[in-house]
Amino acid sequence: MTSARLRLAAVYAVFAAIAAGLNLGTQWCCVALASRMGVPLSMALWPALVVGTGTGLVVKYGLDKRFIFDDRSKGLKAHGRQFSLYTLMGLTTTAIFWGTEFLFSRLDPSGRLIYLGGAIGLAVGYVVKYELDRRFVFTGRNTAADAR
Repeated sequence: MTSARLRLAAVYAVFAAIAAGLNLGTQWCCVALASRMGVPLSMALWPALVVGTGTGLVVKYGLDKRFIFDDRSKGLKAHGRQFSLYTLMGLTTTAIFWGTEFLFSRLDPSGRLIYLGGAIGLAVGYVVKYELDRRFVFTGRNTAADAR
C-alpha cells in the first residue's frame, strides 16, 4: 500500500470516527432525554437511531465529498444526485450498523452493550461504504479516488 493510500485510509478512519461519535453521541442524548421523560429504552431506541444516523450521514457526506474524494462538483442538481446516491449506498451499511446494535441490545437487555454494538456495526459499515461510494457515488473524473 502506498503512502498516499495509507494517508487517505487514516483520514477516512478519522472522519468515520468523528461521524460515529456524533451518531452515537446523538443517540445517547436522545435516549437520555427519553429516559428522563419516562420512555422505556425499547421505545426510545428507534427514534434515537434515526436521529443519530441522520446526523452522522450529513457530516460524513460533507467530509467525504471534499476531503476523501476531492469532489468539486457544484450546484443543487449535482449535490442532490450525489447525496441521494450517498444515502442509498448508506442503506446497506445502515442495515449492518442497526442490525449489530439491535443484536447487542438483545444480548444485554440492560442496555450496557448497545453502543459497543453500534461502534462495531459502524466500523464494519464504513469499510463497505467507502467502496460503494468510490464505485457509485463519487465517480467524476475530478475526484481523488480516481487516481487510485
